[in-house]
Amino acid sequence: MNGYRVAIVGATGLVGGEFIKVLEERDFPVSTMQLFASDRSAGKKLFYNHREYEVKETSPESFRDVDIALFSAGADISRYFAPIAARSGAVVIDNSAAFRMEEDVPLVVPEINAGDIKKHKGIIANPNCSTIQMVVALNPLHKINPIKRIVVTTFQSVSGTGSAAIDELTIQSKQILGAQNVVPHVYPHQIAFNVLPQIDVFLDNAYTKEEWKMVEETRKIMHDDDILVSATCVRVPVFISHSEAVNVEFTNSISPDDARRILAQAPGVRVLDDPAISLYPHPWMAAGTDDTYVGRIRRDVSASNSLVMWIVADNVRKGAALNAVQIAEELVRHEWLHPGA
Repeated sequence: MNGYRVAIVGATGLVGGEFIKVLEERDFPVSTMQLFASDRSAGKKLFYNHREYEVKETSPESFRDVDIALFSAGADISRYFAPIAARSGAVVIDNSAAFRMEEDVPLVVPEINAGDIKKHKGIIANPNCSTIQMVVALNPLHKINPIKRIVVTTFQSVSGTGSAAIDELTIQSKQILGAQNVVPHVYPHQIAFNVLPQIDVFLDNAYTKEEWKMVEETRKIMHDDDILVSATCVRVPVFISHSEAVNVEFTNSISPDDARRILAQAPGVRVLDDPAISLYPHPWMAAGTDDTYVGRIRRDVSASNSLVMWIVADNVRKGAALNAVQIAEELVRHEWLHPGA
């Protein structure tokens, strides 16, 4: 086949735009491209590979001539349209939380569990952005020295909420610096010059939905229900890239040097770790790049067999669009487009 018929649902959104950019950059074999969004965005014009495309309203008939459908339009849209697309013959790679914990839906980070893709029944789930970068960094260590427990605190950029949140941070920052009053709209409190220890709604166990995603998704992706995970997810006034402070307890002792050596050879990981010259990952340098960066690797002086590390990645790329396109590349490479292939 010379190329694949690709559709993007949510094409006018932040991740939808990144889908287009990543497909272009990675020269994905596209024979036809179709762009879909809500009725509010229908009629807009977007470019893919220097050709102009009109965005169409998503409908049940949108997927009749589609091989791969990349979805990033929210869980409600995915729950309705993804099964329709799958029945029409497309393979859906969905960026929402709609299907992640469904038993028969693969939840995939290609560097870790690409083999799960072949088990798909028409829908493949893209994990949560904060989960993706954490498991990319931890799984290479887990394969050599099994992980028993993870305690993670995330520092998540506003781009994880979408374009409206980016605009709100910009506007609020100008208002505060201009001594004007701020009225929050996207978040429950002011985000500029502030941090909010809440991402998504609170559950009955006092964790947020975002925090519980990290617990469940980590176990599913890494194929290990025995890993203990505790997460605190925090929204910070950063535009792009999520950061994570991660404390990891292993089965056996592991030195920081051994961890650096293992991670330096791991796919998708880049180690930046020389405190003497202030070399460590940070959101600004990670933005617009594909790697997951790890630094500040050190022993946990409060617990044996434990390390502490700092993990940073562009949440819109590796945390969303890039990971989805990598899944599509695996589908094509192994000829797994059809269920049971």
